[in-house]
Amino acid sequence: MSGFERIVLAVDGSSRGAKTVDIAVGLATRYEATVTVVHVREYERYEGDDVDMGPPIRAEDLVEQTVRTFAEAGVDASGVIRRVRPNETAQQIVEVAEGASADLIVMGTRGMTEWKSLLLGGVANKVVHHASCPVLLVR
Repeated sequence: MSGFERIVLAVDGSSRGAKTVDIAVGLATRYEATVTVVHVREYERYEGDDVDMGPPIRAEDLVEQTVRTFAEAGVDASGVIRRVRPNETAQQIVEVAEGASADLIVMGTRGMTEWKSLLLGGVANKVVHHASCPVLLVR
């Protein structure tokens, strides 16, 4: 195989996310890859209700905007949203990558929960250790 045919891009809605998207668009264009955009939204149960732990943008809007960015660059892309309990984000990214038979995962090193990542080892660190394909971390 030369290059990457299937790329998974994990987006988190953080302000640094645009750089990660730009790099993934560049790789997908260069290698004529298909892209699966995944956003994992954490929810916490609080007094009987689900509390959204994610960024202020709706998950659907974030994924649709990102998929549109790829489409505008001539890249075939689709989106996946997973809603999970806290601390399951890395596992979901790895599962989506395995389901897509990804050759590469692209993601940022710091997301919306930077302070948490210092305590829990970080989503990116967990993905690197559990993914069955290479992971490109964007700072």
